[in-house]
Amino acid sequence: MSGPLAALVNLNKRPYYIHWGVIQLSAANAVVILLMVVAFFAAILLPFPKDKERPREDSEAASTDAVETER
Repeated sequence: MSGPLAALVNLNKRPYYIHWGVIQLSAANAVVILLMVVAFFAAILLPFPKDKERPREDSEAASTDAVETER
């Protein structure tokens, strides 16, 4: 394999494994799992972007006004 990607990772060496009891993971898989867990918790903890055009109170008031006018 030649090119710019060949210099990033040397695959001509013995792989590194993490042993924990009966669990055996390659180091690359452990890094990927760790990144997925971090992304999962970041998605839970980071707030959703807010609507900046109109405040939430105005939209709730408008919906209650519309219901009252229909009656």
